[in-house]
Amino acid sequence: MEAPCEADLPYGARCLRGQDSRGAHYLIVVPAHWSGVLVVHAHGGPPLGEPKVSRADEDIKRWSVFVRLGHAWAASVFHQGGFAVQSAVEDTERVRRIFCEHVATPIHTLLHGQSWGGMVAANAVERFPESWDGLLLTSSAVGGPLAYDFRLDLRVIYQYLCNNHPRPDEPGYPLCMGLPKDSTLTLEELAGRADECLGVLRPAAQRSAEQARKLKTIVDVLKIPEAGVIDQLRWATWTLRDVVEKLGGSFLGNDTVRYRGSDDDAALNSGVQRYRADPAACARFAAECDYTGRFSMPVLTVHGIRDETCLVEVHDTLRSRMRTMGCEHNLVQTFVDSDQHSYLGDQIYPPLLEALLGWIESGNRPTPHKIAERCRAMTAAAPLRRGFVADYVPAPLVSRIHPR
Repeated sequence: MEAPCEADLPYGARCLRGQDSRGAHYLIVVPAHWSGVLVVHAHGGPPLGEPKVSRADEDIKRWSVFVRLGHAWAASVFHQGGFAVQSAVEDTERVRRIFCEHVATPIHTLLHGQSWGGMVAANAVERFPESWDGLLLTSSAVGGPLAYDFRLDLRVIYQYLCNNHPRPDEPGYPLCMGLPKDSTLTLEELAGRADECLGVLRPAAQRSAEQARKLKTIVDVLKIPEAGVIDQLRWATWTLRDVVEKLGGSFLGNDTVRYRGSDDDAALNSGVQRYRADPAACARFAAECDYTGRFSMPVLTVHGIRDETCLVEVHDTLRSRMRTMGCEHNLVQTFVDSDQHSYLGDQIYPPLLEALLGWIESGNRPTPHKIAERCRAMTAAAPLRRGFVADYVPAPLVSRIHPR
């Protein structure tokens, strides 16, 4: 049904809201002068708990640039909360069909996967390859199961150093489960504990020598920035709990890992708690979220080189998988000199969409250099201070995550 549009959307845009057959809320936006291109958005997260209708409004406000470029937008607020990739894949396909059946038939249909939504998108184009003409992945979690291993590494190293998550006077539990179901711990409390141990919420000059040493150990061993520690702890707590509950066991293990980079690796390796992954849970996790890289349509990616949330090295995994499947010719990867994750700036996305659509229509594969040049031309009146880095090549993901 027709509904009021967000104030940031172009004048004359039509907004349609509803629920699909599984109860997932959705938002469709059609600009007054529609290009004929439909962009279906798979959102990041995964948000825990019951899905919120407001998620669609938050996303279109952030990504209104797509509509300002003249393209229609369709996004599902996935009906199942938490880590439910295949369910989100089906919700994404349903909102595409709703647009085609009740709004119009697009000339081209693009799938946009943002952050965790990139994992959803990668699975969606493999399950429903005929639905999509092109795939745009922005700051996407495409590292496969390996990308989750360092969250257990963070928990065991943090606990070795800090011993306050859980505290000694609290009930113990296997750290590989994230958090007990009945725990009342809040994010604010966890952030306070991290600051108590690491001084991570205060300027470096205000940290004690012991706090600075412990924080440096985490940064050096896990190769994550100081600013990302609390967010990573959050995902290694509540999101990990959600995944483990859904899988019926832990898919993470560190029983064979040798940690390196501290001032005393022998003490660290003898002191951290060790866990063995449940093979059945590993298989269920892979079936839920992993992808092969057999992508038959053009795939264009962009990622911040210094992204604190999702390691840029996941894109080496994407390229390797597409190469193995004989599909590397369908991939172009671009990188931006940025530490941002959720949104890289209004000026970054227009040249990407232009390049992807040009590729689809002409068959001429763009290059990172041409996309960077086009971005400079588009922003000549207000040059970007930090834009595309055309020659950047990410290192293998194993360079950031201790091998199993």
